[in-house]
Amino acid sequence: MQGMSVSAPESPDSPGGRAGAPDSAELGEADLALAEALQMCPRAPWTRIAAAIGVDATTAARRWERLTATGLAWLTAYQTLPALTIGYVDVVCRPGALLGLTERLCGWPCAFSVERTSGPYQLSLGIDAHDLHELDSVVSTGLGGLTGVLSTRVAVCARIYREGSSWLARALTPEQRARLGGPGTAEPQGGRTPGADALVRALAADARRSCAELARDCGMSESAVRRRIGRMVRNRELVFRCDIANGRAGWPVIANYRINAPADRLDEVGRTLSALPETRLCAAVAGDYNLLLCAWLRTPSDCVDFEALISRRCPSIHVLERAITLHMPKRLGRLLDEDGVAVGRLPMMVAP
Repeated sequence: MQGMSVSAPESPDSPGGRAGAPDSAELGEADLALAEALQMCPRAPWTRIAAAIGVDATTAARRWERLTATGLAWLTAYQTLPALTIGYVDVVCRPGALLGLTERLCGWPCAFSVERTSGPYQLSLGIDAHDLHELDSVVSTGLGGLTGVLSTRVAVCARIYREGSSWLARALTPEQRARLGGPGTAEPQGGRTPGADALVRALAADARRSCAELARDCGMSESAVRRRIGRMVRNRELVFRCDIANGRAGWPVIANYRINAPADRLDEVGRTLSALPETRLCAAVAGDYNLLLCAWLRTPSDCVDFEALISRRCPSIHVLERAITLHMPKRLGRLLDEDGVAVGRLPMMVAP
């Protein structure tokens, strides 16, 4: 793993790269409303998106183009459980090696997220692997072979109650959400969808690519693309996500909690905590703790209030660790600046 092949990040001039937003650029209420509409229905026609937020389709499409061009918002597609094995890996490293390790790990395609955090572990990683054997290889051979890494801790994701694809910006009114409607539900179909990997790769850079473009790039008919995307979404082989630059949107603080919950109440606790609007990630894990909770907050002071809230909602839990993300240079394959603005993209790949 130390010699694993690493693809160069896409440059700001490439379709997936971004030069970054101007210093004064912020995400206003109209931008957040558009982002939330795409969070709810990421591939809906512009006419449907526009009708929900009260503008015409041309304006909606042009506004979205501005947001993506400046790195303030973006759409992607990816795989999660049960299609992949996900590991949350915390790393203790020498202080003098921290910046170098951050840069190197951001270049690992299998590291879908990289965070520098407060607390005893200076780095926290999200790792995609095909199975437990490959996850072990990433940790033992890959991380273990890097100069400056002193120790690691691994938690294997067992169940996801909520992750970033279901987080909402909360900028739409109930009437606007009702007008937009939802993506709809359908029963999952068994078995792996043919051509899934090619479609995921094609949608990762821009999840709104047309079926015609996808058909051309993946060597399928448009009708086959539509059927396979629908099946992949039902089977959770494919997840769409509209992300925003959290620092420019008013949520600059990322708070992480490692929690122990009673095993016989873990699902109940997970569902309760995942329903909180601040929650970005709530996952049952196998490790030193059994629940990982991540929240987007306004100020460091809110971390205290949020912990008090989750303790009131779930008095049976024990918060073992709490940490604030000092900098998140990579989230779901996007390379970010200090405000969470996308400045580049490294295609995500499962550990070889």
